[in-house]
Amino acid sequence: MRSNSLIELDRAHLVHPVASYRGHEAQGVRVLASAKGATVTDAQGHQLIDGFAGLWCVNAGYGHETIVEAAARQMRELPYATAYFSLGSEPAIRLAAELAERAPGDLNHVYFTLGGSDAVDSTIRFIRYYWIAKGEPQRDQFISIEQGYHGSSTVGAGLTALPNFHAGFGIPFDWQHKIPSPYPYRNPVGEDPQAIIAASLAALKDKIETVGADRVAAFYAEPIQGSGGVIVPPKGWMKAMRDLCKQYGVLFIADEVITGFGRTGPLFACSEDDIVPDFMTTAKGLTSGYVPMGAVFMADHVYQVIADGAGASAVGHGYTYSAHPVSAAVGLEVLKLYEGGLLDNGVRAGARLMAGLEGLRSHPLVGDVRGRGMLAAIELVTDKAAKTPLPAEAAPARRVFDRAWANGLVIRAFANGVIGYAPPLCCTDDEIDAIIERTKKTLDETLEDPDVRRVVKG
Repeated sequence: MRSNSLIELDRAHLVHPVASYRGHEAQGVRVLASAKGATVTDAQGHQLIDGFAGLWCVNAGYGHETIVEAAARQMRELPYATAYFSLGSEPAIRLAAELAERAPGDLNHVYFTLGGSDAVDSTIRFIRYYWIAKGEPQRDQFISIEQGYHGSSTVGAGLTALPNFHAGFGIPFDWQHKIPSPYPYRNPVGEDPQAIIAASLAALKDKIETVGADRVAAFYAEPIQGSGGVIVPPKGWMKAMRDLCKQYGVLFIADEVITGFGRTGPLFACSEDDIVPDFMTTAKGLTSGYVPMGAVFMADHVYQVIADGAGASAVGHGYTYSAHPVSAAVGLEVLKLYEGGLLDNGVRAGARLMAGLEGLRSHPLVGDVRGRGMLAAIELVTDKAAKTPLPAEAAPARRVFDRAWANGLVIRAFANGVIGYAPPLCCTDDEIDAIIERTKKTLDETLEDPDVRRVVKG
């Protein structure tokens, strides 16, 4: 089918996520046709380096035949098996065991979902069940962080703290509370790591005590706030927040949907942060985006309370596609690839990426460079001293994305002028260098826009 026909069909029928429906209708879809390694090709034959791994998810890169074969083999043998009725399949059982073996501490129990949003949603249900089983049903208040992202399910979107996910939806709910983001580049206390940690601890302590220490059920945090603009907390921040939650008996949930599976270097960012959460959510890199799957990791002590609380009764939470055998078979193969060299390559490539982005710090538009491993961002400003964002009329999200696309690079362009990077772990040195070169070209072209040039200082 010709691409222009696809564009019209898309306009007429396909509802896109997190999009201006009218804006999308006017612009039309860009149709991706094929991909290999870190390169995607659109329907017009335009090749681009995917500097964002789809949606932070194609960690292993595109076109691995072993992944395709693992899925095909499983589809031939057993394309579906429910996990209801105490049934199961070998791939799902083995994947749960392999993940538990590699997870931090006692996160030995794995509940499979379809993706990140329903993984977070599942934790909310498990946590409520846990506290009711503990005889503390009043613990029904949840705390998360401004600029955090915890999915777009009805309740998860309330833990998310981004305006687009709240406006028009009647959320967050009154039992969902927020504390300020650590955001080193724009933190009111400045960029000193210890001052930021102290401020976050004070904010969380104040929120817990204001809500009621005997009422707070859980606290959610991302090791790096991805959709909030790739905000990297200071080293030691996660551990300090985890320790404070322990003091108050508040469950700590590490949302590793973006950071898991080599994105920051190790298999899980929590291991680098030296913490063991009570729950850990993952998705995206779990199957490298080849098929849908997410996972909730549950600590032993949580599992035992829920299991004892239910006794002979069923715990009434489940999905038709939980522990899907095809997704699990893919997950097992992807795990082999990670440990067969992709994690190591990601560490090398991540160091090169960060060094290359640091080399752009002197550019007139670059106010900040931040990241860990293959998860990074640059923040664009028009005045470095005042940290003035790009003017809204410059439409930085649309204009920067379009310009990078024309230059052969897929990035995440945030509305506040942040450019996010999450390339596949398979990137070569040449591909990392091309990401940097194409970014610089995009920045140079943006600097020449009259509405940007007019307000740039320095």
